[in-house]
This record gives sequence, structure tokens and C-alpha cells, in this order.
Amino acid sequence: MQAYKKGFTLIELLVVIAILAVLATAVVVILNPAELVKQGRDSTRISDLAALHSAIALYLSDVNGASITSTETCTAALSSPPTNFTCGSISTSTVVTGTGWAPIDFTDISSGSPLARLPLDPVNDTTYAYTFQGGSLNTFEIDANMESTKYASGGGGDVESNNKDGGNDDTYYEIGNDPGLDL
Repeated sequence: MQAYKKGFTLIELLVVIAILAVLATAVVVILNPAELVKQGRDSTRISDLAALHSAIALYLSDVNGASITSTETCTAALSSPPTNFTCGSISTSTVVTGTGWAPIDFTDISSGSPLARLPLDPVNDTTYAYTFQGGSLNTFEIDANMESTKYASGGGGDVESNNKDGGNDDTYYEIGNDPGLDL
């Protein structure tokens, strides 16, 4: 009687490899890692703008004679800025002393600036950048463009639609204290 070695045949190994390949492909298609990265950046955008909104509200309530004088559209300093770029510079874009991309001197707040630096969009290019606009009577609006299909207008977690953020532009997430967010 001949002794047989126990082990897997080539066919069995190929079948297992094929099954693993199909499962790996299904996981990548279902999870869509690129979309998950975009959703992460959008979550950062939403929290950055909420923190900036709170800091500006604190500035307006705390600083005696506070004034948001910039009626220009300001955005984070980019090497190739979008149209109407007027505020800040690349070297000072995140400072909180009034020379950053949001021209408000947060150091005037009696307890000190609530922000260590002004946030920048995770991508920060001509398509994805934070913008600030001041209006009359100390009104303001801060905007960001969402990148993922989940948070963009019409997505499951849509934050851009006018009926979601109260703004006047369905393609941007708008936050601020301006009625109608139409600056």
C-alpha cells in the first residue's frame, strides 16, 4: 500500500484564490474607499465651519464695538485663487489677528482667541476652499463646497441644499448669521 501525502491540490488552491478575489472586489466596490475619504474631508469641513461660526459669534458678542468690515469675498490663500480673491496671503492665511483669510481679529476677544489658527479646507484648491463674506450690520457668511456624494446637494446626508442650510446656493454649504445667507 502506497502512502499519500496530505495537502491541497492545485485546483483547490485556484478555487480558494478565485473566491477571495471575488470577495475582495465586492468589498472594494461596496465600501468605495475613495468616497469614504471624501466623506471624511466633508466632515472636517462641516466641523471647521461650525468652529469658525462659533468664534465669530463670540467675537461679535464679546468685543465692544466689534465690526465685520470686509464686504469682499475672502478665501484661504491659494497659489491659484478663485475669482474675487482679495483677503489674506499665503504666508499669513491662517493667522487669527485679522490678516488671515477671515479678516477678523480674534485676539480682541477678552478671553483670547478661541482658535489657534484659521482652518483651511482639507483640499484647499480653486474648487474646494473656505470663503468668508461680511455684510452690513455685522452679518457674515462662510461657505464650503462639499466633495462627497453623501454630503453634496441631493445626497443622503445633504448639507448644501437651501432647505438644509438656509442659504441661497444649492451647490455650497453656507453658514452664518446673515438672513437668507445671500451675501
